[in-house]
Order: sequence, then C-alpha cells, then structure tokens
Amino acid sequence: MNQNLFDLTGKTALVTGASRGIGFAMAVALAQFGANIIGVGKSLTNSGSEIQTAVEKYGKTFNGYSVDFSDRNSTLSFANEIADKKVDILINNAGSIERAPAIEHKLDAWDKIIEINLSSHFILTQVIAKTMIENGEGKIIFTASLLSFQGGINVPGYTASKSAISGLTKALSNEWASKGINVNAIAPGYIETDNTQALRADSARSKSIVDRIPVGRWGSATDLAGATIFLASNASNYVSGITIPVDGGWLGR
Repeated sequence: MNQNLFDLTGKTALVTGASRGIGFAMAVALAQFGANIIGVGKSLTNSGSEIQTAVEKYGKTFNGYSVDFSDRNSTLSFANEIADKKVDILINNAGSIERAPAIEHKLDAWDKIIEINLSSHFILTQVIAKTMIENGEGKIIFTASLLSFQGGINVPGYTASKSAISGLTKALSNEWASKGINVNAIAPGYIETDNTQALRADSARSKSIVDRIPVGRWGSATDLAGATIFLASNASNYVSGITIPVDGGWLGR
C-alpha cells in the first residue's frame, strides 16, 4: 500500500470561509499535510491574518482574498480572477444562517442564505472545475450539514440550501467522476462555531443537544480535519458523490 496516501505536498487548496471556524481548521489541516492555501473570506486580507500565520507555520504559502459571497458581483469577480489559477482542491465552506420561524422568515434573508450557501458555491465550482477537467484530476469538497438529512427548526433557508448542497454533490459527481474529479461533501454535526452560538448560549437547548449526541459533547472545528484530509487526498480516489457526517454519532441515534 502507498504509505503517502494522505500527502498533499505540491497541491494548492482553495478554502472559502477560511478566516474562522470550520474553514480555518480545514485550511490548517490541509497545510499540515503539505498543501499551499488560497484563503477566502468576507473580511480576509492578503497579509497579517491569523489564518496566514497558521498556514505559514507549516512552511506553506498563503494567499488571501476578500469576497462577499452574498453579493453575486463579488463572487463573479473573484471567480474570474481565480479562473486561470491551478487549484487542486476546492473547499466550498463559506456559509451563513438565519433563524426565524418559516412564517416569519423574510424573503431577503432567504435570498441571502441561498446565495451564500448554494449559488456562490456553484459559481466558484463551475469555474474551477473547468481547469480541473483539463488537467484530468481534482478534489471538490462541500460543507453540507446535518440539515442535509434533517429538517431542523426555524432555519428553512439554511435547511433548503444544505439539502441542495448534498444533491449538487451527487449531480456534479455524476458528471465529473469519469474525468478524474472527486466531488464529495462533509456534514458537520453540532460544532462550536459562530453559527451555533445562539444554541450554545441557551443552556436548556444546549443540554438537550449534547444529551442526544452519543459522543456526549459538542464538536470542535478540528474534528473536521480527518474527513477533510481523506477527501482531499489520494486516499479517497474511489470515493465520489457522498456526504460524510462528522457528527459524534448524531444521525445514528
């Protein structure tokens, strides 16, 4: 067996939502295993960021871009800028959430969530996949959610977007797996991030969540590192079109 199945030396990974949380942890893990990083975030700068320091600690290069994925023009501008660059690994992780009962969920909030969590991912993937197809190889990883499998409560826009991400993963895999492109998704469980701050601040709700997780704790962003490296590396060359839950056993409960 090839002992270097997880080695990413010489690869370039583009990670959206890289400035904090899950995206930050994914970018650092990829750098640890040898990848150079293109980091993208709404307020990310090309120098002096925490993620740059973390990546360069492992001797890898870092390039940062500021992109507002809620703005279609900002996404298209970045897609055009990055189109000619060779990206070996694309991590579509940027995301947002709006909490409100469905009957009160504002349409502008719905549009914003769909744009950030779904449409921007498709735009960026469409552009980068062209070069991957020309090169005959590539790894594309979406950040899905437990709500790719379940309905959730008071997050209709988020649930719709994340359910669509799981479906898009399958659709793109069906088209591109034969061209050497592996398209997969990771579905984080209840992870300690900005998006779950409101849930963790509600002691009763937080306890009910932890009580249902077989592992017995909230996940940390670094819990996503293993699945990320697996799907980004040669270890997953015969894996495509799936959504892998990293949820402490939640879905098996």
